[in-house]
Amino acid sequence: MNPTYLSPNLSSFDPATRRAALTAFAAASDAPAPRPPQARIANMHAHSFFSYNAMGISPSALAVLGHEEGIDLMGLVDFDVIDGVDEFLDACDLLGIRAGASMEIRVFVPEFSTREINSPGEPGVLYHMGIGFTSSQPSAAAVPLLQDLADRSRQRNLDLVDRCNAHLAPVAIDYAADVLPLTPSGNATERHIVAAYIAAAQAQTADASAFWQTSLGVDAAAMSAALATPFGLANLVRSKLMKRGGAAYVQPGPDTFPAAETAHALFHACGALPCLAWLDGTTPGEKDMPELMDLLVGKGVVAVNIIPDRNWNIADPAVKQVKLQNLYDFVALAHAHNLPIIVGTEMNSPGLPLVDAFDAPELAPVREIFLDGAHFLYGHTMLGRHAGLGYTSDWAARHLPEQVERNAFYTQVGRLIPPGQAGLTRLCQLGNDPAPDEVLRHVG
Repeated sequence: MNPTYLSPNLSSFDPATRRAALTAFAAASDAPAPRPPQARIANMHAHSFFSYNAMGISPSALAVLGHEEGIDLMGLVDFDVIDGVDEFLDACDLLGIRAGASMEIRVFVPEFSTREINSPGEPGVLYHMGIGFTSSQPSAAAVPLLQDLADRSRQRNLDLVDRCNAHLAPVAIDYAADVLPLTPSGNATERHIVAAYIAAAQAQTADASAFWQTSLGVDAAAMSAALATPFGLANLVRSKLMKRGGAAYVQPGPDTFPAAETAHALFHACGALPCLAWLDGTTPGEKDMPELMDLLVGKGVVAVNIIPDRNWNIADPAVKQVKLQNLYDFVALAHAHNLPIIVGTEMNSPGLPLVDAFDAPELAPVREIFLDGAHFLYGHTMLGRHAGLGYTSDWAARHLPEQVERNAFYTQVGRLIPPGQAGLTRLCQLGNDPAPDEVLRHVG
């Protein structure tokens, strides 16, 4: 029997259908059993269908997943948009899940223009994040910045479709007719474009397998292997067409993506926090991580993000040894810079875990730090969303001017404050301009 989080109604493109399915699930479900902070588990980096989720699930379904799988803290992350923030945070409040919401984008770092960082084969390009969004409704200052992201993404996609159509002729797709209907709000990704081409080849050719073998320049064995695994063909098409060296690939330049400073202005306009995303420490740019971290902290970064599973859950012992040590080294560097660490599993490719294995021996040295980061994000989110006292607020600047004490405060709030209505009730008891100690007394 499929879990409820895979229910089609929970991930319908119709918001009313999703709300009804979520409400029905909540009415039939018990509140999660409380656990002490040190016993909790977290996935603070999970994509929804507002960008791309491998299971095609919505923000509401992610909240249900957290409830069904016993995940205490959940974090939404989507590329280039904040469309799912309200839905996700509301759903988590309803189900008693501690939550945060974030955005992932790509920026260009001119100081690293000759060094690959965390975007394979693309020197200077950095996958980057803003964490702790509290609303899907942007401030006036954020609107043009979000529109710029949308315009850049749309133009990149249109150009990519033009190049793919030229290479794959006579098979062709129309972006508006074939790609956008695969998304709930028009924020298409490469994976949506790949899905449209796979459907088009199936409909427009007599033998789709033979078409792909010829068009992608692969042998029969490679094609058979791709067809034998879930999403194998999609991954092959994407790598051979759209990634570096692919027939439709174009190397991004300094103007393809916004600068980090522009991204940070967007995050700050939404009360969110700039966050450095780390890959695995093996690229030239990440081997220079002390330099990169100092640079980006100087531009406003106050947290970091890690996907732990790809840095320890590795079959090759030699590769595992290198990447696990890189993970420990990066955690130590971030800790030395007083940067909270956000972790999760992405869920934007098939086979990724629903939550990290927090009890794995390899994660024992960093488990507490990872949970601190999850509680930090949740604490900021609750105070920012419901009391106007988030990490970037004037209140925080007045009462908690030092980064160390500010981080510790929001982490402690996240440990103490219960999710859902119980937490909201405690926040309603706060007076005007409360002292940090008073906040902790009320939420604990």
